[in-house]
Amino acid sequence: QVQLVESGGGLVQPGGSLRLSCGASRSIVNINRMGWYRQAPGKERELVAIVGSRRSTNYADFVKGRFIISRDNAKNTVSLQMNTLKPEDTAVYYCYAELAVTGRGYWGQGTQVTVSS
Repeated sequence: QVQLVESGGGLVQPGGSLRLSCGASRSIVNINRMGWYRQAPGKERELVAIVGSRRSTNYADFVKGRFIISRDNAKNTVSLQMNTLKPEDTAVYYCYAELAVTGRGYWGQGTQVTVSS
């Protein structure tokens, strides 16, 4: 089992940047995929970015070139650098981790990101 705690959300103006961080309660060395999903009001949760155990990455088309995901196995964290933010990026962002052995997925409690002038 693993607990995930997100931080770094908030209010930012369009064109601004935010950095989200997610800390895990245990070593992430044996965690396969870690990443970020988001859910806007009235919409389904959607993938933003994911990073594998060997640091391969996958991004949703709507964030390519703007967001960068990274993981630090020594600190048990995964981060999301969000640049050139748009109002449509407004959502609750959730950290996700998938255990390598069982394939079971875990979610954080979410952090609100609001992009507005």
